[in-house]
Amino acid sequence: MAQSFQQSFLPVLERIGEEIEGLAGRGRPADYIPALAAVDPNRFGMAVAELDGTVYGVGEWQQPFSTQSVTKVFTLALDLAREGDSLWEHVGREPSGNPFNSLVQLEYEHGIPRNPFINAGALVVTDRLHRLTGDASGNLLDFLRTESGNQDLDFNRDVAASETAHGDRNAALAHFMASYGNITTPVPTLLREYFRQCAIEASCADLAVATGFLARHGIRADGTRLLTRSQAKQVNAVMMTCGTYDAAGDFAYRVGLPGKSGVGGAIIAVVPGRCTLCVWSPGLDDRGNSVAGVAALDRFTTITGLSVF
Repeated sequence: MAQSFQQSFLPVLERIGEEIEGLAGRGRPADYIPALAAVDPNRFGMAVAELDGTVYGVGEWQQPFSTQSVTKVFTLALDLAREGDSLWEHVGREPSGNPFNSLVQLEYEHGIPRNPFINAGALVVTDRLHRLTGDASGNLLDFLRTESGNQDLDFNRDVAASETAHGDRNAALAHFMASYGNITTPVPTLLREYFRQCAIEASCADLAVATGFLARHGIRADGTRLLTRSQAKQVNAVMMTCGTYDAAGDFAYRVGLPGKSGVGGAIIAVVPGRCTLCVWSPGLDDRGNSVAGVAALDRFTTITGLSVF
């Protein structure tokens, strides 16, 4: 299996890496988080992992970076595995059409966020996981270490502190939802868990391998089942419609895969039944998605013909 991958996909990655090198106008890092503002927007890495965990990459594919909102996929899966469909009573499954940190929809939708990938929705999912486990961020870190096979994964405390110091909008979202009874964890505790979650550092290789359970229809790396096949479908579907903020339609049009981006510059993507991908480049567009990352995934699906369409 690894040999066929190497023959068919590795040259594709190398070709994409060469094309991305010449890409102009790569955007800018997330300057509203000071710990991320200084990262060179021209950095680039990309990895593809097969179902058995074999992984290949190009560029800085083994360089750790701040995962940010990419981790929302894993928190969602961990909570969904525990409480099932009752989660959807507290968070929706529809695109928001607004920026990821927007407050505007919460009031007229009675404190129920549109989806689990905007900040409000992710706070709800983290709240529910913390309620069930007593340690949402710790459970997430343990899961990522196990699935990636990298026990050195950890939180970046400087990034977490930076987000805490500039987290007024997230605090407002949490307090507003708490006023509707849709948050039960004390808000300071919830914000600590949420910022720690976003401050996990991992590489393209780590995240591509860790995402493999979604390509295996819910089966973890050790062969045990985390999600039912239906639940894995649900997570992939929400990634497709909501995973790149209010640019999800354009991402589906260009890339044609379930994906989730983070303002650290990473995007994970899933080819169900075949492979998983992670690309990282810190320069963002005005919707918070990696410019080079979207371009690289666009080229991957165009060259290989692998998409869900």
